[in-house]
Parts: sequence; structure tokens; C-alpha cells
Amino acid sequence: MTDRQPVTRARTLAGRTVGGEAGQARGVGRADQGRVEPDRSTLRLALVVGGLVLAVLLGFGLGRLNANGAVTGSPSLAAEHTDPPGVAPHNHGSATATDQGAATEPGGLAVSSAGFTLAPLATEFAAGRPGQLRFQVRDAQRRPVTRFAIVHDKPMHLIVVRRDLTGYQHLHPTMAADGTWSVPLTLAQPGLWRAYADFTVVADNGAQTAVTLGTDLVAPGDYRPRPLPGPATSTTVGGFTVGYQGTAQAGATVPLTFRVDGADGAAPLERYLGAYGHLVALREGDLGYLHVHPETELVDGQIKFWLTTPGPGRYRLYLDFQVNAEVRTAEFTLTVP
Repeated sequence: MTDRQPVTRARTLAGRTVGGEAGQARGVGRADQGRVEPDRSTLRLALVVGGLVLAVLLGFGLGRLNANGAVTGSPSLAAEHTDPPGVAPHNHGSATATDQGAATEPGGLAVSSAGFTLAPLATEFAAGRPGQLRFQVRDAQRRPVTRFAIVHDKPMHLIVVRRDLTGYQHLHPTMAADGTWSVPLTLAQPGLWRAYADFTVVADNGAQTAVTLGTDLVAPGDYRPRPLPGPATSTTVGGFTVGYQGTAQAGATVPLTFRVDGADGAAPLERYLGAYGHLVALREGDLGYLHVHPETELVDGQIKFWLTTPGPGRYRLYLDFQVNAEVRTAEFTLTVP
């Protein structure tokens, strides 16, 4: 018995120790029954899910800001269109304007581009009879756009030409408060005609987007397309001789200089729509559109443009110039190898 007593006491002490710790644990459990400690993995999962939800909400908000920032319901027109300092004359061709030196695809090939749609109210006209072209520019939510920058003294430039590149007209519609544009229009000959709306939209934050949209018009009747005249660097119109110098290259920006002479030498050119000349180039076949802006001043008495042609083909050039308060249009055929 003497030899077994130490073992018994050891077991008793151990039992008391274990029992005490177990009792303490049971006491803690009873004290914490009203408070649940969150699991660490659950916390991490909640934080990850919350972050993803916040990112989605932020992205959605920014997307709506970008989508809706390009238009506004205000009927007022915007301030003058301006280019960044140092930007030379350039083409307005593709959905957004491109700077000099960058090859650009022509505009006017689609009725919708850059989130905007050209919506004519009617597309059929009686050949040779005065009519009225009415249309709207609508945003991605099909709301009429009403804020446009003033570019070359006008918020909207409308070019109309038959698909054989005859009958060129450069018109300036007026806009009603609801965003409906209207302009008198006569399609002189039967056939399919192309109308180009060349404009710059102003967003709520002041950002400007230059866009050219195109739509077809029709004058029912016997359509007899005329062949495109051959290439020439000189022509006559209204008693003036107009010639140009320069060689176009596909994908490159090159200068074209136009000289206008009257009976007594160089014609006294006047500013028309803020410039000494306006040049539109249309590509034969798909009727791709380029509106080329000139230097602000005459260069050696000539009108200087920088032309970027996107690819080879034949182009028809239309030069508007003003002398003695009368605007005339000189036309040329240009071949780009």
C-alpha cells in the first residue's frame, strides 16, 4: 500500500487539474453563449464579395457617365470648335476627327457611328422640285442631340451629291428647339443621292466629338449616271480659272495648294464660313467622305490644304471659294495610285 500511494495521489491531482480546466472551459462557454465570434474565413469571403460589388457599381456608374456625357437636353448651341494648340489643318472624315499625318478612313459610310444616328424624317423627293429635308441626330438612347459646336461659322454642314458624284450641294440647315434640323433641298435629277451630316457634338463636360454620318435619298425616275471626268489639275467656273498643285499619296498627308485667277490675275478671295476655301473629297465607289480644313491664311495668294487619302482610287474634289460675296464650286477628279 505504501508503494501505491504516490500513484493514487498523482491520479487524484491530475484529475483535479483536468477537471478544473474543463470546468473553466464550460464556464467560458456559458458566459459567451450570447456572443458569437465570426470565423476568419467567413470574414475574408465577405470582404472579397463586398469589394467585387463595389467595383461593379463603380464601373457601372462610370459607364453611364461616359455614355450619357456626350449629349444633353439643352437646346442651346455650344461655343466655337477648337483644336489643341499646334494641331495643323486636318481632315474630318472618320467618326472622330483625326490630326494631320494620320491615315484616316473616310466618314459618311454609315448612318450610325460613335454612338450617334442620323435619322431623316423623309428620304424621297420629286426630281427637279423644291422640297424640305428634315432630320435629327440621335444618341445611343435615341434622344435628339441639341448641343453642337460652331465649326466654320455653322453648327451643321450638310453635303448632298448624286451617287455618280454630280449635283454637289453644300447646305447649312437650321435646328428647332426639339433637335430637328431642316433645309430647303432640290434634287435636280432622278437617281440615288447621298446626304452627309458633318457636325461636332458637345458633351456636358465640354468634350467635343466630330462625326460625319451619311444616308441615302432618292429621286424616282430614269436614272442615267454620268461618267466621272478624267483627272485634271485645272478647271473653269463662273469666269474664274482654278488650278491646284500637289500629288496625293495613299495613307500620307500631302499639301494641296489652289490658285484662283480672274480676268485680271489673282482673284480677290474673301473669307467664306471663316476660311478662304472649303474642300470636300468623295471617293468613287463607296462615296467615302473627307472634309479637309485649310490653313487660316493664304500662302503666296493661294489656299493651302493638307489632304490625307486613306487608300488608292479616284476621288472627286469640290472646292468652295468666295469672290464678290458669291460662292462658287470648282470640281476636280483626283487619282491616287
